[in-house]
Amino acid sequence: MKELVKKLTQTTAPSGYETNLRSVIEEELKGSTDQIRVDGLGNMIVRKGPEQPGAPTIMLAAHMDEIGLMVTHVDENGFARFTNIGGVFPRYTAGARVRFLNGAAGVIGIEPHSNTSSVPALDKMFIDTGVSSAKQSPVEIGDVAVFERTFEDLGDRLVSKAMDDRAGIAVLIEAFRQLKKSPNNVYAVFTVQEEVGARGAGRAAFGLEPDLALVVDVTLCGDTPQNKETQVFLGKGPAVHIKDLGTLADPRVTGWIKKGAQRARIPIQTSILTRGYTDTYTIQTSRAGVPAGGIAIPCRYIHSPSEMVDVSDLTNSVKLLAALLSKPISL
Repeated sequence: MKELVKKLTQTTAPSGYETNLRSVIEEELKGSTDQIRVDGLGNMIVRKGPEQPGAPTIMLAAHMDEIGLMVTHVDENGFARFTNIGGVFPRYTAGARVRFLNGAAGVIGIEPHSNTSSVPALDKMFIDTGVSSAKQSPVEIGDVAVFERTFEDLGDRLVSKAMDDRAGIAVLIEAFRQLKKSPNNVYAVFTVQEEVGARGAGRAAFGLEPDLALVVDVTLCGDTPQNKETQVFLGKGPAVHIKDLGTLADPRVTGWIKKGAQRARIPIQTSILTRGYTDTYTIQTSRAGVPAGGIAIPCRYIHSPSEMVDVSDLTNSVKLLAALLSKPISL
């Protein structure tokens, strides 16, 4: 699991540019799937097992994209202004290193200001690529970058950029490897452009018309010294995702997850997001509606260049998915 997470997080794939990661996922799934296809938006749709007429269709989803930056202007001295792709927070941005899709590197700078306790807005920052003029600049308007951070193995805890949602992708890949057969039609959808409005997932659901959907994504933790935002903790198991700014999970689905966890003796928590959203809301409202819920992986420092997860939460998420999918679905 550690090597898989490392491989996924260190592959660059900002929203709208998921191609490289899609290739990595396809390679990892070799021998574990019966069909792989890519839709017009770039979602990769993978089926496990033969098509079973009359059996319910289950859609699992995890998003491929990570947050990023796009150049909006390069001044005469070669400094590049930028805008965000997804939820880029200023407090995590100043001083960060970035890597462009064309290979160029840079560091995010800010102008000197008297209040060193404050953080300026993104439009007051710039990317320094180490050049002295616009003519020397290795980037131009429209070029895209991601935060550059190495993967760190801290034992039980793993740290990297893009754990959101490469952790979820790792869980889906490993669940497909471990699931030998299912009485259901099981599809895993590796979605695009979640960070910029959950654009991919709803379109994939429209095409699949699932009878039930489960989204595997990360969720905020409340286990740092003064954090009272949530009661989700690293290392205490995956969380049943009930609510975010776009979703109210179907109670039948959350009940099904909880019963499955109880039967398999897997520790679980409960996730309620008071900010942010997941792919669940666009799947849930696709066509005439889809019963949907989520399995949330606890993650510290979400949308920073150094997100942290616990290995046991990943392995328990895999066990939970395998346990749920190996039995007939009954809501």
